[in-house]
Amino acid sequence: MTVAAACIVVSGQNAPSPIHFSYRPIGFRLDSCETPRRHAPETMAGGVAVFDYNNDGYLDIFFTNGADILSLKKTAPKYSNRLFENDGKGNFTDVTGKAGLAGTGFDNGVAIGDYDNDGREDIFVGGIHGNHLYHNDGGTFTDVTAKAGLAAPDRQYGPLWSVGGAWVDVNNDGLLDLLVVNYLAWDPNTEPSCEAAPGKLDYCHPKFYKATPNQLFLNNGDGTFRDISAESGIRAHPGKGMGIGVADYDLDGLMDFFIANDKMNNSLFHNKGGAHFEEVAFDAGVALTEDGKFISGMGADFRDVDNDGLPDIVFAALDGEMFPLFRNLAKRGFADATRSSGIARLTLPMAGYSSTIADFDNDGWKDLFVTRGHVQALGLGSKVQIDQPNTVFRNLGGAKFQALTEEAGLSAQPPARHRGSAVADLNADGRLDVVATALSAPAELWLNDSPGGAHWLELKLDGTASNRDGIGARIKVTAGGHVQYNHVSFAAGYASSSAAPTHFGLGPEASASLIEIRWPSGIMQELKDVVSDRIIRVKEPHP
Repeated sequence: MTVAAACIVVSGQNAPSPIHFSYRPIGFRLDSCETPRRHAPETMAGGVAVFDYNNDGYLDIFFTNGADILSLKKTAPKYSNRLFENDGKGNFTDVTGKAGLAGTGFDNGVAIGDYDNDGREDIFVGGIHGNHLYHNDGGTFTDVTAKAGLAAPDRQYGPLWSVGGAWVDVNNDGLLDLLVVNYLAWDPNTEPSCEAAPGKLDYCHPKFYKATPNQLFLNNGDGTFRDISAESGIRAHPGKGMGIGVADYDLDGLMDFFIANDKMNNSLFHNKGGAHFEEVAFDAGVALTEDGKFISGMGADFRDVDNDGLPDIVFAALDGEMFPLFRNLAKRGFADATRSSGIARLTLPMAGYSSTIADFDNDGWKDLFVTRGHVQALGLGSKVQIDQPNTVFRNLGGAKFQALTEEAGLSAQPPARHRGSAVADLNADGRLDVVATALSAPAELWLNDSPGGAHWLELKLDGTASNRDGIGARIKVTAGGHVQYNHVSFAAGYASSSAAPTHFGLGPEASASLIEIRWPSGIMQELKDVVSDRIIRVKEPHP
C-alpha cells in the first residue's frame, strides 16, 4: 500500500514535504504477553535490527519478540523472534526457521556486530533474565552463549534484564567487545502493584525498582569473552538503562559510552585507555537536563548533528519532559540545546521511545526520527495520549529542527505504542528508510520517498588492522564546500541496531571532493573525487 505525498505550507504556497515516507506492511506482530496484571517487561519489548545476514548486499530485518510473562519461555509460535530476508527492492520473506533464530526466552533488545572478524554479522539478543549470542555460520545461526562465556547470571544481582547493548572495540585491539545495557531489577514474585485509577492496574513508576549494573565483556579473540565490568569501572555505576550511544566524544581515539537512564541521572563513561572507564556525566553536563530533574530517558543516539566534527547526544523521553539534545562543546563538555534547537517546544506534548539521527532528505544535515507512544496502557487523564504516531524532525541547518508527522506521511497508520526502530536504505534508492515496532500491533516499514533527488554516498568499511565492521572509525566528507562528519556505530535508538553502511547526503553535489577516514587503529585514509549515488566499499590499508 502506498500513500500519496502530503503537503505542508511553505511561504504561503503548497509544496511537497521535504521528507516523506510511505507505509508498507511487513508480516510481524510484536507480542509481549500483555496482561491485566501489568508486569513491567510487557511494556518494554520491541527491539529491531537491520543487517545483511547472508552477505548478498541487501539489508535484512530481525525482530525480537516476547514470551509467556511468568515462565519467560516462548510457549507459542506467536512469540517467535523473526528474520526477514530482503530481495533488494524492499520486499521481505520470513526465513526465521531455516536461519535458526526463533529464540527461546523473552527477548527485548538486539545488537549486531562481527565479533570474530569472519566477515559475517553476528547477533546479540538481550532479554529478560537471559541473553543469547548467535554466531553467523553463513546464513544460519548457532547459539554460542554458553561457549562464549555470556550465560552466567550476575553473582550479586542474579538474572538481569537487558535492553540490548553495543558492539565496540574498547581497547583498539581489532576485536569487538560487548557492552550490555541493563534495565531495572524485576522479579514477578515481588513486583509491586500500581493503579492508574481505582481498581485499574497499570505499569509502575521506575522508582519502585532497584537499579542494576551494566556489563562489559572483553573479546578474548578465541570466540570467548571475559567479564571486565568491575575492573573497567562500569559496574560501579548501576542505572536503569534504556538507551546506549557510542562515540569518541573527545576525539582521543577511544570510544566512549552514553547511557540514558529511566528516572535517574544519565551515565557518560569516558574511555581512559586499557579498557578502563570513568563516569563523568555530571562533569560533562549530560547527567540531567538543564532544569535538574530526573526524566524518563529512553532510546539514544550519539552523532554529530551540527557538522562541527563533535558527536552530540539525543534521546527520547515522555510527555512533559521533552526530548533532550546535548551539543558537544569539546573541552567545555556539553550544553543542553533542547530549547535553542526548537526541540523543547516541539516535543513537550510527545512521548517517545526510539531516537535515531540520520539524513532523511540527503541535504547534508542529519535529521532525527523518533518512535512515539506511551509506557502506560491506560489513559491517565484527558491530556495523556497513549497511542501516538511517529515523527521525523527535520534539521534546518545547524541543529534547528522542524517536526513532520502528518506532512511526512507518518499518520498513514493508526497511532500505536511504538517501541524500537532501525534505519537503513532497504530498497536501494539512496534514501534512508525506517522499520519500527509497536506493542500488540503490526510492525511498520516506512519507505522513504522524499522528493528532490538529492545526491548521496554510503561507505561500507572493511577493517584489516581494525575490526572488520570498522566500528569506531570517524569519517569526514567534503562536497561542494559543505563539510560533514559521522562515525561507524550500529547502536542507536531503543533496544535496536542499525548495521548499515554509513550514509551521507550530498544535496546537489554529484561527487565528494574529499573523504577522510580515521580508522580505530589510528590509520588515516583519504579518497578524492568520489562519484555520488553509490555504496563504496573501503578496505583499511595495511599498517
